[in-house]
Amino acid sequence: MNRSSSKLLAFAGLVIAVVVLVAAMVGGTSLTGPASVSTTTSEPGFGSSAASAQPGQATPAAAVQNPSGLPEINASQLPQEARQTLALIAKGGPYPYDRDGVNFGNFEGLLPKKSGGYYREYTVTTPGESDRGARRIIVGRDSAKFYTADHYDSFKFIVEGK
Repeated sequence: MNRSSSKLLAFAGLVIAVVVLVAAMVGGTSLTGPASVSTTTSEPGFGSSAASAQPGQATPAAAVQNPSGLPEINASQLPQEARQTLALIAKGGPYPYDRDGVNFGNFEGLLPKKSGGYYREYTVTTPGESDRGARRIIVGRDSAKFYTADHYDSFKFIVEGK
């Protein structure tokens, strides 16, 4: 192989490596370990039902430890509208707002730092508001859920099943 062919081959390898790295970063996957296998019927970690559940049935929320150190609130202590949003998340929708389920960037840095696309946000309706209001539930891929009543100024970790 001549010198220009070696350079071309090295350049092609570099381009492939960069493409793989960018794809992993955009997809939020890790290049250092095995990919996790999801057993869900909708998007992993965002309120989907377990594959063993019957279609249309919500499964009980698995106990998730508080990964944040934030104050905790029992799901039963949330406003009725937040409990309704939790029920919609558990069954995978349908959601009343087209922005429900979109990426939450955690730009405030109050939730545990994770890669892009890790968190999703869902609207908690506010009686008397003409728009979405300030209340949200944020869900991580690990199923950890957080409630904010003040549009991301503060959060509480939701303890489900209590």
